[in-house]
Amino acid sequence: MQRYKILHRTYYNFPASVRLEPHTLRLRPREGYELHIESSTLDITPAASLRWHRDVEDNSVAIATFTTPTQQLAIESQIIIQQYNQSPLDFLVEDYATHYPFAYKPEDKVVLAPYMNTVSNGQLRQWVASVWQPGEKIQTYSLLQRLAIRIQQTLVYQLREEPGVQSTTETLTRGTGSCRDSAYLFMEAARSLGFAARFVSGYLHTQLAPTDLGSTHAWAEVFLPGAGWKGFDPTIGAIVGTDHIAVAVARLPESVPPVAGAFVGPPGATLTVGVWVTAFPA
Repeated sequence: MQRYKILHRTYYNFPASVRLEPHTLRLRPREGYELHIESSTLDITPAASLRWHRDVEDNSVAIATFTTPTQQLAIESQIIIQQYNQSPLDFLVEDYATHYPFAYKPEDKVVLAPYMNTVSNGQLRQWVASVWQPGEKIQTYSLLQRLAIRIQQTLVYQLREEPGVQSTTETLTRGTGSCRDSAYLFMEAARSLGFAARFVSGYLHTQLAPTDLGSTHAWAEVFLPGAGWKGFDPTIGAIVGTDHIAVAVARLPESVPPVAGAFVGPPGATLTVGVWVTAFPA
């Protein structure tokens, strides 16, 4: 078991006093048998009333409602978790899905169908064809790992501050992308191969210099019969492991920003985000 402390600070500074509309916060990690939340605090200035609920993907969501005008919105989330995903490769895939290609069972496909819809285009199909050709015998896991490694080797990582995700065409043409661009490319490539795949937003524990600001991280999950949803991180070309902390999953990447909301007032605002993920002794 590994313990982590996650400190996520978000600051919006406005040019004049504004009225804040309700904000949606996705900052609480997804709990399960692999991850337990030991403690959690959420401090917001100006004061806000919080309403918690689970969305359609079972993500933990808080709606913050404000009554006080302000020139700054400060959100600080501090969470300590216990991570038990010590052996990410310790899983078994159903016999019929061990080798690619395979077909999901009809009863599973009904549920998985939304995660199989793709915006595949000619450029993406051509790129996927460079990874796998029909007729090649390959294990399902090996194909997905090959796909993650190919993205990691092909793309130049680029930190992008602007919101949104590049299209697969933009990413392949530019040859650069952020973690969310790589995750989206992997997701769409996997879907074009007939897999059910979804986007994941969360955190990654890395060794940062004391002056560095961390950031949120993104990867993708693929549903493997017998094993469930398994994560692949094309930014580092590896299967998701102990250092990955999932917060929210979605069919589309734009559905799970950590903080989303609006304000009424003069246009313009500056945003500062700092994320620190610290490992504690177990």
